[in-house]
Amino acid sequence: MNTASNRKRRISAVAILGLAASVAATGTGLAATTPPSTVHATAATAAAAPTRSFQGTLPAPTGPYAAGEDVIHLTDASRPDPWVPSSGPRQLTVTMVYPAVPGTGTPAPYMTLAEAAGHIQRAKIPASSGITPQNVSSVTTHAFDGARPQRGKYPLVVLSPGFGDPRMVLTSLATDLASHGYVVALVGHTYEDSGETLANGQTPPCAICDDPNLDMDTVTASRALDVSFVIDRLTHGNTAWCLAHLIDKHEIGMAGHSIGGAAAAATMIADPRVRAGVNMDGTFSPAPMPGQINRPFLMLGAAAYHSAGGGDNWGQAWAALGGYKKWLAVTGANHPSFTDVDLLEEEAGFPTPPLDPERGIVITREYVTAFFDQTLKGIHSPLLDGPSPNNPEVAFQS
Repeated sequence: MNTASNRKRRISAVAILGLAASVAATGTGLAATTPPSTVHATAATAAAAPTRSFQGTLPAPTGPYAAGEDVIHLTDASRPDPWVPSSGPRQLTVTMVYPAVPGTGTPAPYMTLAEAAGHIQRAKIPASSGITPQNVSSVTTHAFDGARPQRGKYPLVVLSPGFGDPRMVLTSLATDLASHGYVVALVGHTYEDSGETLANGQTPPCAICDDPNLDMDTVTASRALDVSFVIDRLTHGNTAWCLAHLIDKHEIGMAGHSIGGAAAAATMIADPRVRAGVNMDGTFSPAPMPGQINRPFLMLGAAAYHSAGGGDNWGQAWAALGGYKKWLAVTGANHPSFTDVDLLEEEAGFPTPPLDPERGIVITREYVTAFFDQTLKGIHSPLLDGPSPNNPEVAFQS
């Protein structure tokens, strides 16, 4: 594959709910070989949809704990913002999801009204779709603000979304991980999507989404800096987050979707504290070289794009990985199948891929949790040993 020409191609990842902005990306996510997806509706498709009131609900977590939620704001005073230097130091919004006592706290919103409005505006969703900032922000998350934390210490898993996507599209994965005994940090990468509400109340739009010459290797390197900074702040006292005492700072993993998955690899190369990584359907940018990652890594992708012998660089990455590793390809999945997006599109009445959207979430949750159970908690999961009759869509590639 010609990497240079690949990076000049444009792919669209416009999600009908405004949950993913139009993006100009190469070497990430859908990859250059991915055909445009019909389930990513255009404004014209949305206009043709019947007028209705959208009410979205994510699947409930499956573990023994409830999912508590806090939103924190962090400023890296040592680093100017890489995309808009005039804005000052790098500012990040992070959603912390943690094991909580059931029946405590109040229902957490999916996103702020300003974030929801920004996503709807960028995706050009008409009012006739019935999709409004109010009902997008009020999607049922099964996370609870101010919930009382469970006692104990838990591994930390950092989640990074796809390019153009807000951190919230990984909420169903975050709540499930928390319910199974993980502290999760959902990182919003400022200026890389249609809006993350910052500490000052502003919700700046994407500054780089429409740049056709953007070097995606630069984006993954920047995200690695974002994540290492977040880990620094969360593992040194509790000034960044009042519940930081819940974190076992010796057991840290990272998972990401699309370019967030590529960023997981980049972060592992740069930061040895990240002991295990997951790439969900993202082309590596760049692919790791032999010897760079000798810790556990899971590659979980759509079979149509990320099977052995495919046209992306997963084969190159697989050969370079030196630690415990698994490569799983999911039949019928599309690019957003590993996020909340397909399910919310279905609930809004729009077409979805062959893989049932809720099955996509179930598969993502089960295999990602099993991987971190095995690599961060030392709990063997037979699910990772080979094909499962309960998950016939999942093929082991190596």
